Amino acid sequence: MAEPNFPLPILDLSLLDQGPQAAESFRTQLRDATHDVGFFYLVGTGITPDLESRLLSTSREFFALPEADKLEIENVKSPHFRGYTRLGGERTKGKVDWREQIDIGPEDEAITDRENQPDFLRLLGPNQWPSALPTLRPLVDEWQTKLIEVARKLLRAWALALGAEEDYFDKHFGNPATLLKIVRYPGTSGEDRNAQGVGPHKDAGVLTLLWIEPGVAGLQVEKDGEWVAAPPIPGAFVVNIGEMLEYATQGYLKATTHRVIAPLAPNERISIPFFFNPQLDANLPLIDLPEEFKAEANGVTVDPTNTIHTLYGQNALKSRLRAHPDVAAIHHADLVEKHGLNVNAPGQAYEVARKRC
Repeated sequence: MAEPNFPLPILDLSLLDQGPQAAESFRTQLRDATHDVGFFYLVGTGITPDLESRLLSTSREFFALPEADKLEIENVKSPHFRGYTRLGGERTKGKVDWREQIDIGPEDEAITDRENQPDFLRLLGPNQWPSALPTLRPLVDEWQTKLIEVARKLLRAWALALGAEEDYFDKHFGNPATLLKIVRYPGTSGEDRNAQGVGPHKDAGVLTLLWIEPGVAGLQVEKDGEWVAAPPIPGAFVVNIGEMLEYATQGYLKATTHRVIAPLAPNERISIPFFFNPQLDANLPLIDLPEEFKAEANGVTVDPTNTIHTLYGQNALKSRLRAHPDVAAIHHADLVEKHGLNVNAPGQAYEVARKRC
């Protein structure tokens, strides 16, 4: 249940290892939380305070680097939307987000034959790593290995909670298309107390595990038509589901709109979201829910401006093209035209990005 000072339920993953009764209790809590709210806090993950501390300090080291060292891996150099995005370089629904960040995905070979491959396979490719901070890559690898274990454990619990076989998601995910963001929200002047760190949105995939630096709030979740704060809890992740899991359950589970308010100076905030999604070319089929759950499935939310695709790669590509119009304009101008995407004066974005390269 939610604690009095926290509007979201707090779930303990370690219950899954404490016998059948405790595991069943966790699965019920998990199902209820994502049916009612779509968000919850998760404790008992086994992620150590030492690992959290090392990742936080290394993240701060990166953002404190001279600009030239950060721009060495600027994302406009990557057709795969990997690397560093400078302050104000990402957008949500066309509006500028007040943050800087690094985007890191699976290490893959780039697809060179664009004409004979699905468009979304252009997202495959290598990451960019800062030569000035060689400790970042092994630490990120360690973090992601741990979170993949947590994500798989959660999905197996969800499968059982929804009346499916425990390996339902394992069978349909393939090689997961993960995305890790290391984000810094700098403080704002205070003239706008609701300055957009990240604009209102729903996540496009299946599952998000968000680690937030203790002490600085900013995340807000839409609940009963109002924005409620979801402040960080030490040792906990904020977990939410994305549109594909809402689709797979035909609305029984709920992808919830959320946003981030930029902190007031002199405060700043580090957050590290990890997105765990199916292989780019994987279809996530509908789950055959028990009748009692089907009766409470209200259908998938319809947004004419945001089509939900059953193929994850199509959702991911749509999201990347819209969020990073400069990268889209430089490397994927044909897709901008093909899909009729509004990337806010792509010609101008191209000129700005070309000069950065």
